[in-house]
Amino acid sequence: MPERTYILAPSLLSADFANLGSEVDRVIKSGADWLHFDVMDNHYVPNLTIGPLVCEAIRPHTKAPIDVHLMVEPVDALVPMFAKAGADIITFHPEASRHVDRTLQLIRDHGCQAGLVFNPASSLAWMDHVMDRLDLIMLMSVNPGFGGQSFIPSTLPKAREARARLDAYERESGRRIRLEIDGGVKPGNIAEIAAAGVDTFVAGSAVFGAGKDTDPNRYDSVIASLREALQGVA
Repeated sequence: MPERTYILAPSLLSADFANLGSEVDRVIKSGADWLHFDVMDNHYVPNLTIGPLVCEAIRPHTKAPIDVHLMVEPVDALVPMFAKAGADIITFHPEASRHVDRTLQLIRDHGCQAGLVFNPASSLAWMDHVMDRLDLIMLMSVNPGFGGQSFIPSTLPKAREARARLDAYERESGRRIRLEIDGGVKPGNIAEIAAAGVDTFVAGSAVFGAGKDTDPNRYDSVIASLREALQGVA
């Protein structure tokens, strides 16, 4: 199989919303690959964040992929709205959809990559019958709803199990599905997470909480630290 490439996707949930455009500019110039966009509805999760209009507003600021994570219920009505707003990737929680296969196909029909998100206590069995519809799997290493939480260690064996399933599928199909993780990722643990098979990393407070607000290069060092920690991971 091809050598694994790593993706860093800072979560805008932890950014300065009063200066969101400049935050996007700075974090991409500092070396981020994707922008992670957390959508919460105060229904599926106990918090309320941002919608398609904000996604549409940041789209002109960058060519980087926008990775939209829908923590909403129901899911399907928002898919076309975020696709139109400029999303490149849309993921959702299978428990929030009445028809998981149909929602995945809806995302793909709107020109976006599609993925499933698994909460810490959610079974990976959801993925087994829809591999042909998946472009990525995301594991929550915190309980969804709020930023700044600590990494849940039991996510590591779950990541190893998910990687084994994805590698088996790649051997059979020739198609690679990314494995993403979200929650508590930082320079001190990213290497261990990568060693468990993860190749795409969401980091919110670890990135946007770095440095002083007045420093225009404040994200350079933390993103460099994340990259450095990933070097040499087997």
